[in-house]
Amino acid sequence: MAREKPEEAAEAEAAPELSYREQLDFLNPIAQPLASRKLTRKLLKCIRKATKQKQVRRGVKEVQKFINKGEKGITVLAGDTMPIDVYCHIPIMCEDRSLPYAYVPSKTDLGAAAGSKRPTCVIMIKPHEEYQEAYDECLEEVLALPLPL
Repeated sequence: MAREKPEEAAEAEAAPELSYREQLDFLNPIAQPLASRKLTRKLLKCIRKATKQKQVRRGVKEVQKFINKGEKGITVLAGDTMPIDVYCHIPIMCEDRSLPYAYVPSKTDLGAAAGSKRPTCVIMIKPHEEYQEAYDECLEEVLALPLPL
């Protein structure tokens, strides 16, 4: 006799998503520069467009590999990743190679924007002519963010 769990599935779907302000409670100490609510929306929208064109690098190992190879793009990191040892070297690599990077509050939102059911802690958006305007707008705002000391 198989167990039925329709109530649990309904509860999971009915659970409200956390707002931007609520997500800030889960940030780790190194999440600087943090994207504003508006910039977070723009970055996630740009990631969705880039995913359609297959211009996204997802995950620590893949992003690290392509940063080392000299690939250009915007690196977006999740601010609620624990433990921070998993990806704390990525911002340093970006700074060494003059690549722009920013943190967004939620790894779940980051994974969903990339078309994955799994949360992800790092994504690199590569430039492409299909979404160049959105990419340039995000790039300009990410470069305007103050770098951590």
